[in-house]
Amino acid sequence: MNSDLETHAREIRYRLIRMSHEAQSAHLAGALSCVDLLVALYWRVLKIDPACPNDPNRDRLIFSKGHAVSALYATLAKRGFFPEEKLARYNQHGASLPEQPCPDMTPGVEWATGSLGHGLGVGLGVALASSIQQNPHSTFVIMSDGECQEGSVWEAAMLAPKLKTGPLTVLVDFNGWQATGRSRDIMQMEPLAEKWASFGWDACELDGHSIDEILSSLEKPRDHRPRAIIARTVKGKGASFIEDDNNWHYRSPTADEVEKAAQELGIVS
Repeated sequence: MNSDLETHAREIRYRLIRMSHEAQSAHLAGALSCVDLLVALYWRVLKIDPACPNDPNRDRLIFSKGHAVSALYATLAKRGFFPEEKLARYNQHGASLPEQPCPDMTPGVEWATGSLGHGLGVGLGVALASSIQQNPHSTFVIMSDGECQEGSVWEAAMLAPKLKTGPLTVLVDFNGWQATGRSRDIMQMEPLAEKWASFGWDACELDGHSIDEILSSLEKPRDHRPRAIIARTVKGKGASFIEDDNNWHYRSPTADEVEKAAQELGIVS
């Protein structure tokens, strides 16, 4: 069991709900769904030093679902990349935590993302560069399920097994929703893991809220193939009144809802 990581995840979820309320920002539910993936990566998997976020030998994480960047910010702050007090300035004019990620503004943010479908191509390029430069770092890409409908994703997915790159891992936050409806109703998504496997990836599906399962998959021995992890998640995970309700794609919580979430998450606010 990873009770310490589960505690981090609960605290980060509460912080995200507060951030959304204070900034009156959208995309809270999609941020909540990927927290466990981020916690597993930043506390147990990524070889990266918060004190030296630009170390050329660091592992790289490309956070492709940039609209949910508040989850990345809260994780980076919790991990020590910058003071947690800065989160109070999220999405504020003149602050260094914009609503869409921008490198060179926030320690630990690798790429400007948010135009969905680009992150995998970027990650593939980063992984290829690591091989050319003989720099043995690993590259990870966190994507949304909706962006798997973009053709650019599958162009990169076809190319990745052909190239001799450094280790490349994709984690798909499959929360089942997009801005306007269920992912499966907008485009034929299933069977997603089998689709990645058919392109030559080492692919699996798991519970995206089980840190034990996530770590087991990330830490298993690799072969020559890139790895795709389809993480089944719940949009809005952590607060019962947000979970699986797509109205929260754009809503921000009230002060009373922040307090209700604190009680459900076991946080003393």
